[in-house]
Amino acid sequence: MLSPTNSAVGAATADDARITSAIVLSAAGAALGGLLFGFDTAVISGTTQALQARFALTDAMLGFTVASALIGTVLGSLVAGAPADRFGRKSVMVSVAIAYVISSFGTGLAADWNLLIAFRFLGGIAIGAASVVTPIYIAEVSPARFRGRLVALNQLNIVLGILLAFLSNYVIAGLVPPDLAWRWMFGIVAIPSVVFLAVTVVLPESPRWLAIKGRRLLAEAVMRRLGFVDPTAELFRIEQAEVREEAGGTPRLFQRQHAVPVACAIAIAMFNQLSGINALLYYAPRIFELAGAPSDSALLQSIAVGGTNLVFTILALFLIDRFGRRPLLFIGSVVCAASLGLVGWQLESATPDGTLILAGLLAFIAAFAMSQGAVIWVFISEVFPSAVRGKGQALGSTTHWVMAALITWAFPVFAASVGGWVFAFFGAMMLLQLGWAWRFMPETNGIALEDMDLGGTKA
Repeated sequence: MLSPTNSAVGAATADDARITSAIVLSAAGAALGGLLFGFDTAVISGTTQALQARFALTDAMLGFTVASALIGTVLGSLVAGAPADRFGRKSVMVSVAIAYVISSFGTGLAADWNLLIAFRFLGGIAIGAASVVTPIYIAEVSPARFRGRLVALNQLNIVLGILLAFLSNYVIAGLVPPDLAWRWMFGIVAIPSVVFLAVTVVLPESPRWLAIKGRRLLAEAVMRRLGFVDPTAELFRIEQAEVREEAGGTPRLFQRQHAVPVACAIAIAMFNQLSGINALLYYAPRIFELAGAPSDSALLQSIAVGGTNLVFTILALFLIDRFGRRPLLFIGSVVCAASLGLVGWQLESATPDGTLILAGLLAFIAAFAMSQGAVIWVFISEVFPSAVRGKGQALGSTTHWVMAALITWAFPVFAASVGGWVFAFFGAMMLLQLGWAWRFMPETNGIALEDMDLGGTKA
């Protein structure tokens, strides 16, 4: 297990920690990047039929159109870690906000398919970069005792963004002619993008990043502004951790002492997408139509998916620091597997029951939101030491987005070929996740970021 290297100090810090309005506002402001992450990710679900008709897209071309943003996320997550470590978390978040603004206007006004792909790709870069830097920033402004629920604010905003995307798609589809509705669905993302840009400009820089860069006085001032109980002790802890890291030579991600967090970050990111979550979110209306729902009802059922996602993500905020990361993943894996098996069986039934399919999908979404959805970004943001945290977060995010792009691109083709059995495959992957979490996943709950024993391997 990852365990404290100085348990007495770690325990004291956890007991004395407090959560202040400044910490919450900083975390919530950064988490607006998560809201855009979710909004920009899910808004495509309401446009797929219009795009296919407008640009005469085959199933494979439609898959590429949807996945184009995900391909951008791979690049964004690959390149964001190094700038976040070199120039600061805040600078990268401001750049991400600018990219969101340009992308939202560009996709809404795109004159042809190539321009649409280009601006969706840019939006994907912003999503990928946000998935790296936002959880890091929140983790670094949060006391260990409250870190799980504060980092999970990012996931809460992601699912809130998904719900808002489904809602806005439904409203726009009812108000705007079909040939223009898809443009409004994309363009409306500009509103939260501008808000996020305004907020990031006034956020404080991460005090841990400032301390690592030798700007001790400014780091202490930020900690006092945030309301840390004992900034001097926190800075001492950070500096001692840096001494330990420097004693091991130049900080490199791929070395023996980081083998456990590297392997775990890759595994949890892969399983996140092998659940089929993004296939459901991107193609929700099409899936419900396959089950026999008319198009307007399919959009409403998509809203039910988004609402369930939001409610159970909120529940996870109260559970993740109380019970830990591993127990949530245990329970979620079992329920996800059973729910996906039900959906696959019903879709392949001679007389599929739309109510059972909806119930299975909602149960899957609920279990995913309460487990994998809440755990992934928290776990990756805290499992790496400070010196390589940006690179480690980038590794986990890149793995996540590579898998997301592959599965999203391939889903229309495989769904047309094997039908509902694709959901049975996703369910089997959740059983594999259960085995991995039980055997290999370490618990990181309540341990200060600088007090992780990175050499430990016991789960």
